[in-house]
Amino acid sequence: MTEHNKKYPNQENQQEDREMPEDHSTGEDAADRTEEATVSEAEALRQELEETKDRMLRIAADADNFKKRMEREKENLVKYAGENILRELLSTVDNLERALEQAATETVDAEKKLEALIEGLELTHKGLVSTLEKFDVQPIESVGKEFNPNEHEALTMEQSDEVPQGHVAREFVKGYRFKDRLLRDAKVAVSSGPATNEEN
Repeated sequence: MTEHNKKYPNQENQQEDREMPEDHSTGEDAADRTEEATVSEAEALRQELEETKDRMLRIAADADNFKKRMEREKENLVKYAGENILRELLSTVDNLERALEQAATETVDAEKKLEALIEGLELTHKGLVSTLEKFDVQPIESVGKEFNPNEHEALTMEQSDEVPQGHVAREFVKGYRFKDRLLRDAKVAVSSGPATNEEN
């Protein structure tokens, strides 16, 4: 121990005691700052979580609205699926009505009435065929073709010198195909081959 320390033994301790409160105060300030930073960070995270939650709710609402709109559009599409073809058929109805009006005119003689009616029927048929073609409906060519149970319905058999056996000899009702699908099979008579003369 130095002379100074011997002479003033408590002086160093007193000096340390004076410094200690200052160090302790600095530690508390640091703790306070750490706690404030933690609280501030927690608040920022809470706010970010709230914002994320709001965004998710808005996205969910938008998705639900989109789903409902798609369902409504699908319902309308199914409900009015035939609108285009019906609109096309209206012109055919117009042609038929004009032909009937012309045929019903009293000032026109019978021959001209018949001509007007036939012309109107031809226009009507042409319009119907054109409309069907526009919507990919094609007739099935049957007469002279080999009988196909996937496209033909045989109503009867009949002898024919012109049409080979097992082929369609006559068509009662025309068949139609829609794109690659059978829309209606053809009702036909199938040839049983030429008539044979039986000797007694």
